[in-house]
Amino acid sequence: MPHWSVYTGRNEPHDGIDDLPAPPPWRAFDGGPALPPPGDGEDATAVSPDRVHRAKSYVATPESVRLVNAALCLRRPLLVTGPPGTGKSSLAYAVARELRLGPVLRWNITSRSTLADGLYQYDPLSRLYAARERLDGPGPAAGDVEDHLRLGPLGTALLPYGRPRALLVDEIDKSDLDLPNDLLNVLEEGQYEIPELVRAARHSGDGAAEVLADGTDTPVTVHRGRVRCRAFPFVVMTSNGEREFPPAFLRRCVRLKLRRPDRDQLTDIVRAHLDTPDGHADRLITRFLERAGGGELATDQLLNALYLTGVAGLDAESLDDLAEQLMPYLSATADGDGF
Repeated sequence: MPHWSVYTGRNEPHDGIDDLPAPPPWRAFDGGPALPPPGDGEDATAVSPDRVHRAKSYVATPESVRLVNAALCLRRPLLVTGPPGTGKSSLAYAVARELRLGPVLRWNITSRSTLADGLYQYDPLSRLYAARERLDGPGPAAGDVEDHLRLGPLGTALLPYGRPRALLVDEIDKSDLDLPNDLLNVLEEGQYEIPELVRAARHSGDGAAEVLADGTDTPVTVHRGRVRCRAFPFVVMTSNGEREFPPAFLRRCVRLKLRRPDRDQLTDIVRAHLDTPDGHADRLITRFLERAGGGELATDQLLNALYLTGVAGLDAESLDDLAEQLMPYLSATADGDGF
């Protein structure tokens, strides 16, 4: 039996996902026909240089490696909580890059987000206007339903890919009260329907529709309006801890709580991101840790301070003053209002 641990956290891309053990019987899915992976190469996980950098420079902890592998093996979502700036969203990019899961599908949650937003977007008005133009005279055909429909990040992640896709559901704690349970039902079943395509399938032959997927202009085939996954996606849901989730939601997730990094972890993070002289970095890391004891700070504030003070060519006193201004508290503290 293959070893259950396929993610190493070493930022070295490999095909270990192919050695993932078979899913538990209650988490096996049979969607099809199987789709090929969307792209290849170590940087195929990102569509912009900043995301490539985040994936390459992520510093994983032993706990995060262990729980990522647990989520992959159990085919369960990974709920990652922790203070801002602790690398919650970067974890998804790091895992996707190492395991060659393709570009990360990202769904940014707001208080107005609904399950339908993540599954697909359908524009009936564009179809109506196209039909009207066709009736009024020469012009483009109205097209079929699928011409006015695109799958969202969640809907794309649940397509029957032969290998898992990576889905980042960012800041799910900002959603309304219903979304976690609505999302849970879809992830539990590994499938969903597109009612517009189901209705259209009743009037067509084979009911196959060519639909655009998230992040690409290459269409995929959806049969009779129903989508069912084949390889359950690697789902990372992040939360800043601004709300509590229902017990039914929590028990179906693997839960990872990221903590603020200590000095050794901060040093590793700085080295992964920046080529900074040790003396300069040590001084600012010490200042960061001292200030973090009096209020909330994020690691990217330290990185910003290190980068800017490193290129500014300032004397020691000016450097410390600038670094102080670049590391304000994220919430009200005894030192003021945090700005």
